Amino acid sequence: MSTAKARSAHARAILGEELHKQLPNTKVLLVGAGGIGCELLKNIVLVGFGKITLLDLDTIDLSNLNRQFLFRKKDVKQSKALIAAQTAAPFNPNVSLNPIHGNIKESQYDIPWFQQFDIVLNALDNLDARRHVNKMCMAAQVPLVESGTAGYLGQVQPLLKDHTECFDCIPKPTPKTYPVCTIRSTPSQPIHCIVWSKSYLLGQLFGEDEDAIGELDAAEQHGENAQEIATLRKEAQAFNNVRAALRSTSSVIYQNAAKLAFEKVFNADIKNLLAMADMWKARATPVPLDFDAILDGTFSLRGEGKDGIGATNQENHSVTVAAGVNGNTSTSSNSAGLRDQRTLSLKDNVELFVDSVNRLAARLRSGTETTISFDKDDDDTLDFVTAASNLRSAAYGINRQTRWEVKEMAGNIIPAIATTNAIVSGLIVLQALHLLRRNYSALRNVHLQYKPSVPLSTITLSKPNPGCGVCRDTYALVLCDPSRTLLGDIVKGILGANSDREVSVYEDKRVLSDPDWDDNLERTLESLNVTRGKFLSIVDEEGELGTITIGLSVLPPNHAIDAPPYILPSPLPQPTRKPKLPVAEATPATPERTSRKRSLPIDMDSDIIDLAPTPKRLKPDMNCAVKCEGSPSKRRRLDEKGLLLVNGPGELADDVIVID
Repeated sequence: MSTAKARSAHARAILGEELHKQLPNTKVLLVGAGGIGCELLKNIVLVGFGKITLLDLDTIDLSNLNRQFLFRKKDVKQSKALIAAQTAAPFNPNVSLNPIHGNIKESQYDIPWFQQFDIVLNALDNLDARRHVNKMCMAAQVPLVESGTAGYLGQVQPLLKDHTECFDCIPKPTPKTYPVCTIRSTPSQPIHCIVWSKSYLLGQLFGEDEDAIGELDAAEQHGENAQEIATLRKEAQAFNNVRAALRSTSSVIYQNAAKLAFEKVFNADIKNLLAMADMWKARATPVPLDFDAILDGTFSLRGEGKDGIGATNQENHSVTVAAGVNGNTSTSSNSAGLRDQRTLSLKDNVELFVDSVNRLAARLRSGTETTISFDKDDDDTLDFVTAASNLRSAAYGINRQTRWEVKEMAGNIIPAIATTNAIVSGLIVLQALHLLRRNYSALRNVHLQYKPSVPLSTITLSKPNPGCGVCRDTYALVLCDPSRTLLGDIVKGILGANSDREVSVYEDKRVLSDPDWDDNLERTLESLNVTRGKFLSIVDEEGELGTITIGLSVLPPNHAIDAPPYILPSPLPQPTRKPKLPVAEATPATPERTSRKRSLPIDMDSDIIDLAPTPKRLKPDMNCAVKCEGSPSKRRRLDEKGLLLVNGPGELADDVIVID
């Protein structure tokens, strides 16, 4: 047996001759080359899917190497898609691999581009990208297999328009948010300090200038509280001074910029909060940090958390930190651990804060970047958030976190397990094979559970949600030149004979026109920023017909110059009629119940209630074959058996036969 036949012998035996012959010509789009993507690429290459397009925007990070086995240390900082394709190609020389380093949401990946594939496999960790791919597959009528993992948990869900629910049929939970007042003034958990450092402080120091002083001047002109505005102006000016020092080209100024930022944020701002006495009546007060005292090892701080630094003074709840702890020395357990998993001392955090601020400031001064935002794979921003959040935690008496823990929380990282990825990728291939066979009755929503007795559970797929705003739309494709095509021409052309209907037109969440405002109908699509890869939604104002969603793409190269600058679909899309909700039947009135309780005798003239003694309840005659007072349920059971319940021997009717 030849090598090629030997390689495919098992697959042919399992899949059958017909499906196995189909695989070499099957075009697959695999979106994502991360944890699931690497395992999945290996699987579909070995199974024999002939034409594979692999797309991923990300580059390889050192932390990926423990579970993404197609990468090596030499590949760090290179494209995931390109390296994964290079590594997997030798697994099966008969497979054609086309790697793309790009963003799936870019305009060139439009409906015609998706329609070239027989099936799409999602291996994404981004909710927004998942929703985009789901909508493109619904519009292009291409089967999609969605997947995801979280630790030991995993899920695989095949999606097919008009047969199964889509990814958006069930609303997804929104990310956890925190009150601004908690983040800015009264943190109580490590995550509060991390979010403050990442979303507030980093932006204040290295983000865009918000011109807070200009806004305060405008507020003062409108008669706002002058004293309060003066306080806010002083605080804004202090931040402006720090921002200017960080961007200064004078070495004398920028060398002290980190200390200036520290004293503003961790000393002056905390003292301002302490002046609001009412805020601290029911909570512990924060401690302003002293830059020089911490570096000297003489700073006094309230008792630390679980790291046990210092000896607590029970009277004043403060602790004098020893020089050995705040110095460069560390415990043997910490020194033996990895750098990212070592808990830093207070002095270590101050030094890391100064170092990271200087590194970020140098990037701004170099001119290569005008603003800097957080990226979990950017060591400079991660070090800054780690140091700043730990310093804030120390001031508020909150347990400090290691660099790795900060990276997990700030980057919203869910621990990934290689075994889970391998199981889920295998399940994806099984569901993909059912879709290629068109064996839709065998499709299942598969869950990987944290239950050793039942690790896998399968659920029959649900029908589409009638109220879904994605898969229940009627999709159509319009080829056009956006620079010459008017919005009104597209709307009238799509509606056809029903052009007199009252409709509103949307692009994503933007309203482009409605029955009371049609100014944009005479504008070109390009002027409205509606170009290739975007969607126009035509919504019926009466609510009787479904939404028509128009996907835009480019004109073919041979389109005549004198022809209209657009090509409408033929036949025109016909929106479905929305099902009327059943009218809820009126709930029958509850019949009034007559109380069986005896009314109390009341003398209306004297307003005296006569409380007579409660009569004793008679005991039932135990010698009676049937209890004299039978309940309604007992009477019903006796009737079903053909028996008659009587109260005594004298009540027998003439047509009753007594059975001994």
